[in-house]
Amino acid sequence: MTFSVIRSSQNIVRPSEYTPSSVLDLSVIDKLPALRCNARTLHVFKHGHKAAKVIKEALSKALVPYYPLAGKLKESNHGELQIACTGEGVWFVEASANCGLDEVNYFDSVAMVPHDDLLPNAPPETEGIDPLVLMQVTRFTCEGFVIGLVFCHSICDGLGAAQFLTAVGEFAQGLQRPSIMPMWHREALTTPQQVKCTSLTPPPLPPLMPNYNLEHASIDVSLERINKLKHEFSILTSKNCSTFEIVAASIWSSRIRAINLEKNTKVRLVFFANTRHHLHPALPEGFYGNCFFPVTVTVSSGQILEATNVEVVKLIQDAKVKLGGEFTKWITDEDVKHGQDPFAPPLDYTTLFISEWGRLGFNQVDYGWGPPVHVVPIQGSGVIPVGIVGLPPIPKKGVRLMTWCVEKIDLPSLLVQMKMNLA
Repeated sequence: MTFSVIRSSQNIVRPSEYTPSSVLDLSVIDKLPALRCNARTLHVFKHGHKAAKVIKEALSKALVPYYPLAGKLKESNHGELQIACTGEGVWFVEASANCGLDEVNYFDSVAMVPHDDLLPNAPPETEGIDPLVLMQVTRFTCEGFVIGLVFCHSICDGLGAAQFLTAVGEFAQGLQRPSIMPMWHREALTTPQQVKCTSLTPPPLPPLMPNYNLEHASIDVSLERINKLKHEFSILTSKNCSTFEIVAASIWSSRIRAINLEKNTKVRLVFFANTRHHLHPALPEGFYGNCFFPVTVTVSSGQILEATNVEVVKLIQDAKVKLGGEFTKWITDEDVKHGQDPFAPPLDYTTLFISEWGRLGFNQVDYGWGPPVHVVPIQGSGVIPVGIVGLPPIPKKGVRLMTWCVEKIDLPSLLVQMKMNLA
């Protein structure tokens, strides 16, 4: 069978009611050049009668309290990135596929996902718009559907995007207002000297390893195995550890063994941690902007090669302990902010980026027919080693690690090392 998708309509969805026309300042984190990109995801749902119609109407209602998302990016006279609340709307595409979701196994194999067909195409130039959010709802013959979402990272982080989708789902179910009302509150992350972005054109990536071709792999880890490793850590250290720490330590050490680095090579593990509660006062419930800070673990490859899983987890935990102080210093100290950018660590083969998706909230969004059976992140770069700790498709339980972090020649060794690490 040849999988195909036909796009039947595409238009702008505007707020269903009047919304304020204003210009809003973004926070110091929102404005970071590293966030001048789009996050792309697929959300797979098993059922949904007339899903596109229901979601389109709910989207229009959600854009009233979330009216900044219906606007566009602009620059101030001083070159600061802002949001112009124009009410122009969100780009919405309706499409249909030529098969049932069961015939493609609910896109269980992420490497085989035809994301170009399932993600929305950009508005034609004749529309004269540059929306912050683009959405495509693709109906399958089984009445299941897939939402392809493109989200401007400069206005929301993962928690914020999931909060917005939750609101759309609540309107789709007939609620008159979201259970959590959105809060802009970007001024809490504003300092006298802002980080400037003087161009609306995203900064290009440096010419990194053009011959790299990172291979995708999905690795499922059972709850039984996770709990066993947590228990072992507790017995040896008298402390607890998280599922994320277990999986991050396993993939990091496995990858270093798989790519055969010299023992004195400097290696890094980088992950971005939610810092909403590290501010004083803490950000209010409903804040949906970017609020995170990178946690970086830097050691020699030899140290990891000689370490046990427990010792690698402890390295990660030790780095996390410093998060609050480092974030507070960065957000308040201009000398620190204008030094080396912690949000732009070296993008090379010795740096592994890990992201936790299981707790963002995407897997709980419900448009009236139950939560998604699968949430699929789409690879953003072919030269940046990444691992995403998420959830496997329903009804599987446990953890799914989706990763593109090694070249094809190193993939078999990575899988063997992961199996040994998680045994």
